[in-house]
Amino acid sequence: MQAAGEENVNFRLTHFRSTPACLASALLAVGLLAALVPPARSAEVAEPAGLASVVVGAGGAGRTTAYDGVVEAVRQTVVAAQVPGAVVFLQARAGDRVKAGQVLLRLDGRAAQQQAAAATAQVLAATATRDAATKEFERQKQLYQKGYISQAALERAESQFKTAHAQATAQQASAEAARTESGLYAVKAPYDGIVSEVSVVLGDMALPGRALLTMYDPAALRVTAAVPQTAAPAPDSAPQAEVPGLPQPRIAPVRWQVLPAVDPATHTVPLRLDLPAGTPVSPGMFARVWLPGAAAEAARIAIPSSAVVRRAELTAVYVIGPEGRALLRQVRLGPASGGQVEVLAGLKAGERVALDPQAAARGR
Repeated sequence: MQAAGEENVNFRLTHFRSTPACLASALLAVGLLAALVPPARSAEVAEPAGLASVVVGAGGAGRTTAYDGVVEAVRQTVVAAQVPGAVVFLQARAGDRVKAGQVLLRLDGRAAQQQAAAATAQVLAATATRDAATKEFERQKQLYQKGYISQAALERAESQFKTAHAQATAQQASAEAARTESGLYAVKAPYDGIVSEVSVVLGDMALPGRALLTMYDPAALRVTAAVPQTAAPAPDSAPQAEVPGLPQPRIAPVRWQVLPAVDPATHTVPLRLDLPAGTPVSPGMFARVWLPGAAAEAARIAIPSSAVVRRAELTAVYVIGPEGRALLRQVRLGPASGGQVEVLAGLKAGERVALDPQAAARGR
């Protein structure tokens, strides 16, 4: 009927084009006809019918301020061999407390000891030659003063004296190096600590650079956790550490530090909390880092795990736009806990996410 009305108006405009009054009547008819046509419906902002969704809010649904971490030793050393040799003596075992300078194991250093003995003998020979050259040079000087020898003879005696002195010095240095190398076959503890791992057994062949054992200082331990860069604590905040199994639920650190390095893959920064001396923990234990609620909660964004779409290397969610359409958007996820997963990048507070990705894909 609308098309017929428009044809009728066009006919009237053509028929009465020459008359102003008729033209005014035609325009009035066109306005009445436009008023009768229903306006086009605007784009819907609400979510599609039957598609459940959730509005993303700062702090996430989990309202958690805990981040998983691990106990580390501030001073942990991998003791390695500096010289080759077979392990002939092994005193240390995993879990032993050792003192600084204590012999932990020995390598077969008989060849090195023999070389050190030979170097010592060469030092004695060079010293005797030096002493003889010294006395000869003194006699030659006396003879020269009395006019019994020429200047050339005195210079030859002086040259022999300097050569013997230099050879004796070189032999002493070589002997000292041989004794130092001989001492490397006895592996000693660098400081007071606990042996955490022994990597060799009796008879193993040690090579330069090969790890022999691992030890750490139990007086200096810390908890390290990866925290999103948006949730890094402020300088005036007071983070706490928690190690499951300890009597005290929360531990106030002696000091804490946020390292100035951001992981480009996860957008997290390392947070280190130094534990008080005497805390009964060991490196490798599971721990948590608790941040003050206000700053951490405001920065975290979490969504239900069921809303995540995983296709090969793609991790995404369906975001419902202002037109009511569900669009697939790639996101970067953080740790998951209690049915919620943290979103590190790709979403912002106030956006609506579809809870059922399959239904959202069918309704696109």
